[in-house]
Amino acid sequence: MSPSDPSDPSAEARPTSAARARLLGTATKIFYAEGIHSVGIDRITAEAQVTRATLYRHFAGKEDLVLAYLDQADQGIRRQVAAAVGSTPSAAGQVRAVARSIVEGIRSPGFRGCAFLNAVAEYPDPAHPVHRAVLAHRQWFLDTVTELLTRVADSDSSSGSNSDVTADAAGRHLVMLRDGAMAAGCLFDPELVSETFLHGVEGVLREVSAPVPEAG
Repeated sequence: MSPSDPSDPSAEARPTSAARARLLGTATKIFYAEGIHSVGIDRITAEAQVTRATLYRHFAGKEDLVLAYLDQADQGIRRQVAAAVGSTPSAAGQVRAVARSIVEGIRSPGFRGCAFLNAVAEYPDPAHPVHRAVLAHRQWFLDTVTELLTRVADSDSSSGSNSDVTADAAGRHLVMLRDGAMAAGCLFDPELVSETFLHGVEGVLREVSAPVPEAG
């Protein structure tokens, strides 16, 4: 058996961080594939091969585990976006790289849509910590793409590119395109959805780079 094999009967005798990682990995797989409310603690502990006591040593309850799942997803997406942005010095190229990273997810095996949109559908109360965690992630993503699109506009300032207001609108447009692609990607042909999404991103880039119409 490998040291990380969850079927090893001595697994719970190892450092608690290994048990936590196994619990979170198991919950992540099941929550994303099957939903959150439909999955109970007993199912998670059984598949992670730990006791309830072990789970409660690491998480206050199921809600805490759900928040850890979303935090892990958030950190993964942040790393993905950072890698995309770091792959090219061009502002427009960075937007395209972020879009391509989204498409890679849509085309991946087992894709079931956006983990955050899926979660918020199960937690509609705006005051719930899970709902707030989803909104915080989405605000970060909106801020990030808006900043990138502002840089695209600034890089074309010699032609009198659109204002920050236009970049804000373009950022919201790109997020909505992304949401639609993530929803459609698990229902229809992912290749066609990806192609349509990338085409839409090109339209957003043209919009934010367009010269400001002269008044009058």
